[in-house]
Amino acid sequence: MRARQKAAGAALSAKNGDTPMSERQGTARGKVETMTEQPLEELAHTRPTGLLEHVDPD
Repeated sequence: MRARQKAAGAALSAKNGDTPMSERQGTARGKVETMTEQPLEELAHTRPTGLLEHVDPD
């Protein structure tokens, strides 16, 4: 889920013109081309629920 959120944030940044498209690659580039700003914002700002922040090694 976090990888998708990072890709959505990167795509949103490129769509807003904050970062050039040439710096975007892979999933972020695909999201810029296929998604509108509203779903990108929702995905980028979704709080992860039920996911561990850190796993202690046993």
